[in-house]
Amino acid sequence: MSPTVKAVWNGQVIAESADTVVVEGNHYFPLDSVQPDVLQASPTHSTCPWKGEASYYSLSVDGQTNKDAAWYYPAPKDAAKQIAGRVAFWKGVQVG
Repeated sequence: MSPTVKAVWNGQVIAESADTVVVEGNHYFPLDSVQPDVLQASPTHSTCPWKGEASYYSLSVDGQTNKDAAWYYPAPKDAAKQIAGRVAFWKGVQVG
């Protein structure tokens, strides 16, 4: 069995899973492993040439907001289909 990976921000575990997919050094967590009350939809988008268009979430934990600190690919290109339905973190979120 794979080791459990956690994402921690503002002192709180916001995601935890033994089923992450690592792409370009980032752990992509299954969406259902993320605490549902911490994700806030964001209007931000970016494009990766081989993964497709990314959408973002801001994180809200204990009254603090971390803007666009999580991203996901709603419809990843075929080369990145393994990250469909998954979310990754950055901007000070500790993953390990």
